[in-house]
Amino acid sequence: MAFIDEWNNDSAYVEVKTSGSTGEPKRMLVEKRRMLNSARITCDFLGLKPGDTALLCMSTDYIAGKMMVVRSIERDLRLIEVPPSGHPLNLELGTLNFAAMVPMQVYNSLQVPEEKERLMAIRHLIIGGGAIDEAMEAELRTFPHAVWSTYGMTETLSHIALRRISGPEASEWYIPFPTVKLSTTDEGCLVIDAPEVCAQTLITNDIVELQPDGRFRIRGRKDNVICSGGIKIQMEEVERTLKPYVRVPYIISKRKDEKFGEVVVLLTEGSTDELRAVCEQHLPKYHQPKVYLHIDQIPLTETGKPARKKIEDLIAGK
Repeated sequence: MAFIDEWNNDSAYVEVKTSGSTGEPKRMLVEKRRMLNSARITCDFLGLKPGDTALLCMSTDYIAGKMMVVRSIERDLRLIEVPPSGHPLNLELGTLNFAAMVPMQVYNSLQVPEEKERLMAIRHLIIGGGAIDEAMEAELRTFPHAVWSTYGMTETLSHIALRRISGPEASEWYIPFPTVKLSTTDEGCLVIDAPEVCAQTLITNDIVELQPDGRFRIRGRKDNVICSGGIKIQMEEVERTLKPYVRVPYIISKRKDEKFGEVVVLLTEGSTDELRAVCEQHLPKYHQPKVYLHIDQIPLTETGKPARKKIEDLIAGK
């Protein structure tokens, strides 16, 4: 594994690259000691012990894969590596105490009875790198062991907060690690102070609702706000409203407009006429798209997230 060679070299730093969900992926250097801090914090939170088994099923080109290796090093876990794929559980791997996956891998595993059984047997499953569908979350809620949604980014060396999805402790609120302090800007964007994993305070673009005890839930991203005729519309909230009624891939975006400043645009791989009817029935008038566009495939990043910047550029050219 190339990452092991990089980890064991004389440098105090590791090079990572961001996912590129809001633009081009960026390369950055992060301190190995802070990666070890992050690994320790996660392992302590989940109660992982030396000798526990951990599954590496994501690329070590990105922070999520690298951190699975570092957690195994920090806590002396027994790391089981499989090639990154949409079906990481297509082979019998024995007892797994810990695994990290993206939503697509979880979704695929739920469709195959043998893989679903293996998924349900994982003691701690963390899911990150993208939004978790409501239907998937409802299914995961019935799992017998701990399933978590993660919140974090490359700059925070993976996650700084977890949200329980399964069992009676399931919640829509993220719980930050004890070493993390949170606040918000005047615009409601989350501010992260996590000195053990990040040297600088981070001002995110995530608009959140923050409780006095530190718990928070995400409303959407600041750069995904559409200012149309003086009304602020959160793209993710429109997408969540439509989700129960749409079965084809779609995404909400925006385009500059002379009259309104910006207008709501719906991009879909399905029928624009059908989507228009759904929007007119289920969305408030000021949330309804002004433009409906068909595309063969919605652009995604390498990690499977909607490539919103590419989508906006594509729409601007139509």
